[in-house]
Amino acid sequence: MRQIIAALAAGALFGVGLVVAQMTDPLKVLGFLDVLGDWDPSLAFVMGTAIPVTALGVALGRRRERPLLAPQFAKRPGKAIDSALVIGAVLFGAGWGIVGYCPGPAMASLGNGSWQTAVFVLAMLTGMAAFRLLPNAAAISRAPPPTP
Repeated sequence: MRQIIAALAAGALFGVGLVVAQMTDPLKVLGFLDVLGDWDPSLAFVMGTAIPVTALGVALGRRRERPLLAPQFAKRPGKAIDSALVIGAVLFGAGWGIVGYCPGPAMASLGNGSWQTAVFVLAMLTGMAAFRLLPNAAAISRAPPPTP
């Protein structure tokens, strides 16, 4: 139960942070991504503060033998850069650049009541479900890294 409450609190804090940073506004995100046009650099400040805070959290976490609310740390996935990773990154970036949403801000934006956001989230969830239905989806998402 403590894990569920902690996850809910972390998710709520993350959602509030996305709203405060205006990352739930697709026009703001698209303005940040438009480096050759009318570029809005304000989200760079969001990333510039998020990176050191995350680095501090990782550094503190590495000093612990186990997480506060779990019996052990999750194992890191392999470091291999394979075609599935590259294709996934390209699709993620293309979707973010076309629509101005990535999954976290899209879910946080559902509270705005915009039908466009609801359509995006529905399409995103449909894509996730379709991937899981692919015959090789489990092999693609859980493939061990290649040995050199």
